[in-house]
Amino acid sequence: MTERIRKLYLDMIGFDAGRPDLIQHFTKVHAYARLIGEGEGLGPHALEVLEAAALVHDIAIPLCEEKYGSGAGYLQEREGPALVREIMYGLDFTEAEIERAAVLVGEHHTYQPIDGIDHQILVEADFIVNSFENGLSREAKLRTLEKIFRTNTGRTVYAAMFGLRTDDGGAV
Repeated sequence: MTERIRKLYLDMIGFDAGRPDLIQHFTKVHAYARLIGEGEGLGPHALEVLEAAALVHDIAIPLCEEKYGSGAGYLQEREGPALVREIMYGLDFTEAEIERAAVLVGEHHTYQPIDGIDHQILVEADFIVNSFENGLSREAKLRTLEKIFRTNTGRTVYAAMFGLRTDDGGAV
């Protein structure tokens, strides 16, 4: 873990203090984003920006709950980028890195079009965690695997985690 990511991680824990549900969620999404990013061969710079986006991807939930009474995805996408810019500024991220993280947060509930491999990976990591946390049915998980997952690493993790196997033992 780079120093910038470590600092952002701790800042996000502070930001979401008192909300272990949010902290646990972004921690898991970060871990899966890193795993998938490494598995898909992202370089160190792209991986670090992806990790930053994964840590801050739900940063707008508390604001949205207070402002709108809901943490719905489209509201997070509306409010999140400004908060991302605010928290990442001063942590030695470049303007371009901050902007890419802000774009990813502003699109992490948008599945068409997917804007780059980092966007795809963030969506997949969030789906891995959300599918468990939300208790999706097996049928919904199969549809998610078919419609959302495009990376080999993400497909492998998702299929194995939820036991989505064919009769011959292969991943669906």
